[in-house]
Amino acid sequence: MEDFMLSNGVSIPKIGFGTWQIPEGAEAKNAVVYALQNGYRHIDTAKIYENEKSVGEGILASGVSREEIFLTTKVWNSDRGYHETMAAFDKSLERLQTDFIDLYLIHWPANAAQYDNWKTLNAETWRAMEDLYTSGRVRAIGVCNFLIHHLEALKETAKINPMVNQIEYHPGHLQSEVVDYCKDNAILVEAWSPIGSGKILNNELLKEIAGRYNASVAQLCIKFCLQTGTLPLPKSVTPANISSNLDTDHFHISDEDMQRIAQMGEAGFSGLNPDTVDF
Repeated sequence: MEDFMLSNGVSIPKIGFGTWQIPEGAEAKNAVVYALQNGYRHIDTAKIYENEKSVGEGILASGVSREEIFLTTKVWNSDRGYHETMAAFDKSLERLQTDFIDLYLIHWPANAAQYDNWKTLNAETWRAMEDLYTSGRVRAIGVCNFLIHHLEALKETAKINPMVNQIEYHPGHLQSEVVDYCKDNAILVEAWSPIGSGKILNNELLKEIAGRYNASVAQLCIKFCLQTGTLPLPKSVTPANISSNLDTDHFHISDEDMQRIAQMGEAGFSGLNPDTVDF
């Protein structure tokens, strides 16, 4: 499987291993070890997942060299601001037991519903990200859950454009306007919850299409992301599912089926709107 290329020339493996909701401890460590020993080279975590320590232990225990692994983590909302972000980054490095991060992301935009000074908060957090990037401690920087107006506001002060926007993206919730904007601005879209947190696995349309390709619904959703130029981050703690989520090279979704999936009704949405979240 080839890589995606970020706007700064850094390559990023096309399917990442997501670790959201995998608790700290043996479960997270073992899942990361299994993923790395079975072909994944891209691991996605975050401070708020509270499993960075176990992810770091899993990377060390896997026997795969750190240089071969693309590692992402994120700054949480309580650490917004320049100095707070710099301090949070150091703590993430310590927990992950590494001296660099491949991709560092702002986890959620400060929004107008919560903060009058939301633009400044995002701008100051981004200024820290830029300094981490120019100092070489991070190979790429980006955001998560930013809508078009958040990205436009960031542009007003940013010296470096985000290289990634990680958003909720899956059949039944495509956020097409955001995706189109990102593509127009050379921002790679990463898909969190690419199988709708499991909520769309029993969707009749997806089951019918997947069956014809000899694929699982999860594989179909992951392949749909790839064929739309977005990078999926499937998560599982089940070895069989971890392996099968990476195994999507045996089929290609036809244009007709891509269209049918794209025209699906709303399904599997988490309900988290970046403009109204209160955390």
